[in-house]
Amino acid sequence: MKKTLIGEIVSLKMQKTAVVKVERKLTHARYRKVIIRHKKYKAHVENIELKVGDMVKIEETNPISKDKHFIVAEKLKE
Repeated sequence: MKKTLIGEIVSLKMQKTAVVKVERKLTHARYRKVIIRHKKYKAHVENIELKVGDMVKIEETNPISKDKHFIVAEKLKE
């Protein structure tokens, strides 16, 4: 099963690569406060017109390079 994540594009400075920040919310065990954690993923981009700030869906794939294990599946909104 492929892992799919939704995140925001942070950087497009590399060729055919986008850096996507994915946020997740969790509840602190003792204090019950909602904490936001984030992680940045490098995703492969082929023919999709993107800009910084766009929301995208990324899918897990075979390793493309040392750090790239995801591809941009679709653009959700600007």
